[in-house]
Amino acid sequence: MDRQKTRREVLIGMAAGVTAAKVWAGASGGQAPQAHTQDWTWLVGNWDVWHRRLKERLAGNNDWQEFGGKSALWLSMNGLGTIDDNIIDLPGSSYRGLTIRAFDPSTQQWSIWWLDGRNPTRIDPPVVGKFAADSGTFTGRDEFKGRPIVMRFRWLDIRSRRPNWEQAFSADDGATWEVNWRNYFTRTSVEPKPLARIESAPRDWDFLVGSWQVRNRKLKQRFVASTQWEEFDNTITNRTVLGGFGNIGDNVFYAPDRTYCGVSIRAFDSEKHEWLSWWLDSRNPSQIGPPVRGAFKDGSGTLIGDDVFEGKPIKVRSQWSRITPQSARWEQAASLDGGQTWETNWTAELTRKA
Repeated sequence: MDRQKTRREVLIGMAAGVTAAKVWAGASGGQAPQAHTQDWTWLVGNWDVWHRRLKERLAGNNDWQEFGGKSALWLSMNGLGTIDDNIIDLPGSSYRGLTIRAFDPSTQQWSIWWLDGRNPTRIDPPVVGKFAADSGTFTGRDEFKGRPIVMRFRWLDIRSRRPNWEQAFSADDGATWEVNWRNYFTRTSVEPKPLARIESAPRDWDFLVGSWQVRNRKLKQRFVASTQWEEFDNTITNRTVLGGFGNIGDNVFYAPDRTYCGVSIRAFDSEKHEWLSWWLDSRNPSQIGPPVRGAFKDGSGTLIGDDVFEGKPIKVRSQWSRITPQSARWEQAASLDGGQTWETNWTAELTRKA
């Protein structure tokens, strides 16, 4: 995928075990990217989490709630990304959430995004920062109840037996801060294991869970009536998250010109009975592209969204078909005329490994 031409060419997720040095080749500035593949290894695995949260934020409130939760984290992008799946047991209710992290070699910083399972159509703006010694500080901007705020997220005591983090908001551009959430982690497993599935969750992506070998065929040029294709192999590792209301693909592409990583992030919109799918690319790891959305019907899935190609608005279509326990087919097409006509520019044949 060439991000000078499009923000998101591929919506399929593929992962493999190439080195971070190769995957992030050509990155500039600071330490070599592989030096940061250890930044989050201390958090890999499963954890019981104890939360302490203000009931009201930026309201002069001092009434705290205490409750439990669970978290499972694994590395992605060959160590230069992470995914963690979470259960937050609020008093009287429980919900799921997902954290996505990626390291940008050009800035030497991590971006961290949050997807709240109660609002699955939105990925929150990221906080951005880095680690120093036994702590990490990450900041970003958002809105809270219509007010612009600065967010600060700090990991503390990360090498201890009980790492913890705190969240704070500032309504005065960082002059003063109100800490509104703290939690403390107790390890339950060194190897990450899936969190419990929600019985009512859809099973549309169950066919993709596991590891796959992939053969790709990609059109060399778009919208010029080209008949020249390039072929290359990929692999994919796929997991269920958000209790089944989400799906993650950790990816690597052995393209002819380079090797790169990416993450497919999927969440189910229960109100519209549709899936949203976002793409995070290692060549532009500070941004998550706009989603496509759609549904499965009669054993096939179609998701459509808006994108930009060489400055022109286009439609992008992602289709899954020929799904069996051991194989599947993915196809991407694009349209310059609002979906009246489509040009297929990428196909992938998947064969299960495990």
